[in-house]
Amino acid sequence: MELPTPEDLKNRREYLNLTQSTLAERAGVSQPLIARIEGGDVDPRLSTLRRIVQALNEAEGGVIHAEDLMNTDLVSVSPDDSVREAEQKMEDFAVSQLPVIQNGIPIGSISFSDIRHAEGENVGEMAVAEIMSEQFPTASREDSVEKVSNHLDYDKAVIVTEGGEAVGIITEADVAHVRS
Repeated sequence: MELPTPEDLKNRREYLNLTQSTLAERAGVSQPLIARIEGGDVDPRLSTLRRIVQALNEAEGGVIHAEDLMNTDLVSVSPDDSVREAEQKMEDFAVSQLPVIQNGIPIGSISFSDIRHAEGENVGEMAVAEIMSEQFPTASREDSVEKVSNHLDYDKAVIVTEGGEAVGIITEADVAHVRS
C-alpha cells in the first residue's frame, strides 16, 4: 500500500471542495491535526491516516464528474460545412447550437442566433467558419459537476476533451437531470 503524502491529502481535499474542518469532522479528528498533517509538521498514526483516507473516499463517492454527465454522441459541424447544413443538423437533432470541430478539436460554435444575425445574401451557402462564434468552454472527464455548472452559468454548453480532442458535450439540461 502506497501512503499518500501530505500534499496528496491536501490536493484531494481541495479537489473535493472540503474544508479542513469538514474533513476533520468526517474523519473523527481535529482540524488542527489535519492542518499539521497537510503542512508536513506531523506524521499521523496509520489508523488516523486510514480514517482520513476513508473520509476522502466517501466524499469522492458523492462527486459527479463530467464523464458521468456527458453525451458521447457529439453532434457537430466542421468549419467548412455550409450554414444550411448546420441549420439542418440543429433541426434534425432538436438542438439550438452545435460545436464546430476540426480534426477532433473544438474551434467554435454555431447557433440559430448566429444564423439569424448573419449579414449578407445567401447566408445558407456561407461556410460555418464565416459566422461561427467562440468555442464552448472545455472540461476534462474528471472535472466535477460544480466546475461544469460554473461554465454553464455563462455558456450554452461545455465540451469534454481528452488530449485536446472533443469526446463529449454537457448542457444545462444534463446538469439539471442529475440534480433533480
